[in-house]
Amino acid sequence: MAESELVLRRLLATPDRIQSLLLSHGKFEALQDVLRVLPDQVPVYTASLELLGGIAGFHVHRGVLASGHRPADSELRLDRALGHLQYAERCTLLLAEGITNVDNMGSLFRNAAALGVDGVLLDPACCDPLYRKSIRVSMGHVFTVPWAVAPSGGWHEVLTDLRREWGCRLLAAERCPGAKPIWDIEWTARCALLVGSEGEGLTQDSLDACDAVVEIPMHGEVPSVNVAAAAAICLYERMRSACI
Repeated sequence: MAESELVLRRLLATPDRIQSLLLSHGKFEALQDVLRVLPDQVPVYTASLELLGGIAGFHVHRGVLASGHRPADSELRLDRALGHLQYAERCTLLLAEGITNVDNMGSLFRNAAALGVDGVLLDPACCDPLYRKSIRVSMGHVFTVPWAVAPSGGWHEVLTDLRREWGCRLLAAERCPGAKPIWDIEWTARCALLVGSEGEGLTQDSLDACDAVVEIPMHGEVPSVNVAAAAAICLYERMRSACI
């Protein structure tokens, strides 16, 4: 379920994924310029904001709801969703392990779109990027950034493949002994940044699978920052390194 005009406009980049639309009368008029790209079989319903709220079960304050078709599990495999990046000269991947907070998930995708990430790879324990709130927090960028999900029980095999078969340098973002400050890292043409949940962090197996562990040094007694904020800082360093 996608909400708001901006998110819908991003979803309309792939109109075949849209199942149906429910719009306020005002939004129907405002979106005439983009609604013409919809396939003929996609129904568009209009109603008052009050009726929209009754149908949806919550206050649809922006007057736009869209239901879409979920990609099949086979479409979210690494080779299907991100295979076009395997032999690219330059590639930046964002890997997420155990991210179960939908706000963080949405923020990771928004950061990925803003900071030059070519693709996102999730472990099987991550929450669904297509959860309604995650879509909203991402500002619709779950529809613009390609993403894949590792198979159940195959996370560490995928990490190994990224290093050996894809030629990516894996960098784990974690505060632990031996971690290097993020500004001391040499970024290669093909690299992947791995982030984990704020509570559990990254598993030792995942840390061992990476080429290096990086950290954002903290002031005072603050042990860490939000995972989405940490990813943004690291990805900015990655983007900045390409401009130096």
